[in-house]
Amino acid sequence: MKNKILALALLFLATTGIQAQQIDRSQQPKAGPAPEINLGKPETFSLKNGLKVLVVENHKLPRVSMTLTMDNPPHAEGKKAGVAGIMGAVLGEGTKDIPKDKFNEEIDYLGANVNFFSRGASANTLSKYFPRVLELMSKGALNPNFTQEQFETEKERALENLKASEKDVASNARRISSALSYGKNHPYGEFSTKETIEGITLEDVKKYYNNFYVPQNAYLVVIGDVKTSEVKKLVEKNFGSWKKSELPKTTLPEVKNVPQTQVNFVDFPNAVQSEVQVTNTIQLKKGDPDYFPVLIANKILGGGGEARLFLNLREDKGYTYGAYSSTGDDKYVARFVASASVRNAVTDSAVVAFLDELHRIRNEKVSAEELANAKAKYTGDFVLALERPSTIAQYALNIETDNLPQDFYQTYLKKINAVTAEDIQRVAKKYYLADNARIVVVGKGSEVAEDLENLTYNGKDIPVKYFDKYANAIEKPNYNKTVDPSVSVSKVFNDYIKAIGGEEAVKDVESVYMIAQAELQGQKMDLETKVTSSGKSSTIVSMAGNVMQKQIFNGATGFVAAQGQKIPFTEEQVIAAKAEAHPFPELIAKNATLQGIEDVDGQEAYAVKMDESTINYYSTESGLKIKQVKTVQQGPQTMTIPMSFSDYREVEGVKFPFTISQSMGPMTLNFQVSDVMVNEQVTDTDFEG
Repeated sequence: MKNKILALALLFLATTGIQAQQIDRSQQPKAGPAPEINLGKPETFSLKNGLKVLVVENHKLPRVSMTLTMDNPPHAEGKKAGVAGIMGAVLGEGTKDIPKDKFNEEIDYLGANVNFFSRGASANTLSKYFPRVLELMSKGALNPNFTQEQFETEKERALENLKASEKDVASNARRISSALSYGKNHPYGEFSTKETIEGITLEDVKKYYNNFYVPQNAYLVVIGDVKTSEVKKLVEKNFGSWKKSELPKTTLPEVKNVPQTQVNFVDFPNAVQSEVQVTNTIQLKKGDPDYFPVLIANKILGGGGEARLFLNLREDKGYTYGAYSSTGDDKYVARFVASASVRNAVTDSAVVAFLDELHRIRNEKVSAEELANAKAKYTGDFVLALERPSTIAQYALNIETDNLPQDFYQTYLKKINAVTAEDIQRVAKKYYLADNARIVVVGKGSEVAEDLENLTYNGKDIPVKYFDKYANAIEKPNYNKTVDPSVSVSKVFNDYIKAIGGEEAVKDVESVYMIAQAELQGQKMDLETKVTSSGKSSTIVSMAGNVMQKQIFNGATGFVAAQGQKIPFTEEQVIAAKAEAHPFPELIAKNATLQGIEDVDGQEAYAVKMDESTINYYSTESGLKIKQVKTVQQGPQTMTIPMSFSDYREVEGVKFPFTISQSMGPMTLNFQVSDVMVNEQVTDTDFEG
């Protein structure tokens, strides 16, 4: 028996060996057939008021999801920009017959999730609670209780959000780019301001609701463990009284691309990186023949970490954390956008890299390997997304609102697999307008504007047009403010020392022990720093009592310890640590140079270059240090890390900042200092390894 098993094993190995020899590994395997997609076909019915209902029965799990969507034509809000957002925020805060607290308590008790927004509502629940949750959703949507108190709360919140985003360069760049692409009077390009929000009244909210929260363009999608007959009775009961109201007539402004590639520059003096968007508007709908080739073209160009833009700008050149593209589709108008956050010093080079990739995908056919990989990745993402009920709901809705064939998603992957390299090149030429691109750059004018003005591509100058943060055209600002000849680095440092308490008080400081805390993804991050006037420093970062990182410098050598590894300082790191290991590095700075005057968060500041990697900013008015920007190398990546200082408070006769904000790429940590101890609880053992 043993010999028989051995013989069978040898036969199996021999057979597989022969099969392996017959495989031609020089040829890429042909793609298999596209997976069969089985989407539940919705049952549909309409109410007399125009509400169309789509029901997909799925009895695998005892859950139901509901989505109410109003497919109204886009419309501008004009002088009341922001009213839709406030209306959506107030909506669902109780009804005329159920107080807010009771409404929310019942939803929590049922374990449901109900949300309301300016163009509809959504809910998820166990199927046994479906009738009541549908009723609560309908009451919140159709019988809202718009109170002055709740309106004032949401209006104040909208103003606070605007204020919070004022200094966020990335969010401002997205807003400005849309405004320049579509026009500020277009629904897709307009944005709210402090003035428009302040001008909104409760009556405006009610009027907007009455005008646009109407059933004739509304769709209700119900998916899950339900019976269509039951859904029909419940929907007629809860939504049958929803009255039609004629929509206000709107006309969309014409959208045009620029006649030639140009840079649109907006100065944000606090920017430590430039936000770059290469964009043009397009006409592309889901039902167009070009739709599927465009999906794959975008995947190859900028659809992830394996795409060309990412590999070029990040992996090859190290300009950014990531570079991506998106190609929109819309019944009215959409955009192509390729974007990245790049270091100031390479802003102009990054623009060239973007244009290189646009011209390349337009002028050269993609490789068979790129095409196959993009299709495989898209297929995997598509199949995975089908596991989510929200995806099924959206697909069912898309078929109705975009007038798509009923088998659009059943045949989706077949159409993806049918895309050819020739298709990719054709749609790239049509939708990626490399010669008519609007290159929106939002960044620090004093550092990047001059290089952008000297930008050329293929022997042609690229003109630069200047705009303010509200997307208004302006003349080129003066970024180089002159410094009074009497101002020197010594004077800036002396003014700083005087501002924080004076030379006598500062020189009495032998050590500083600071404790601070920030929030990271809902968890508390603790920071402890110790530094001495004798040139030693310690920084410990921990979460939930566990040390995540430790950085120690004993005056001569140092190390970083993290994730069980201990890495000694390099020679460059030792030099940098010696320059910074002091409670007040200004007292030991030797080769600092005054760079000029710059705008820092709305106030003028002297920029002082402390060394090759660090620039400090000191307020021209108060003398206080308000910002520091460090440039560090991490592998092939060069990162710019800004740190802001505010809320100075006196401790033992010397002022220290009690709010410290540090940004690293897209992440910002706001540390609140809880304690500063001067000349206490610091010993030599704190700086031992």
